[in-house]
Amino acid sequence: MTTIQGRAFEKHYRIGDLARIWGLGRETIRKLVKDDPDVVKIRMGRKKAHTVYSVPESTVRKIHTRLLNAVFQSNH
Repeated sequence: MTTIQGRAFEKHYRIGDLARIWGLGRETIRKLVKDDPDVVKIRMGRKKAHTVYSVPESTVRKIHTRLLNAVFQSNH
């Protein structure tokens, strides 16, 4: 299990990075990560539309595993 201090120093991904890597739309990725407590949310101004999401690598792996499990379960 990764500690809070560990997550601070691991590689972080932005929405666009994950969309490109996983071949999904930016809005789909945003919906997948927005409520995760480990995702760093940086609000630029007052509007939520200007929020930058920074996703630690351990969280990326957790979300990807969850997606793979969902796909596997729907195929069996």
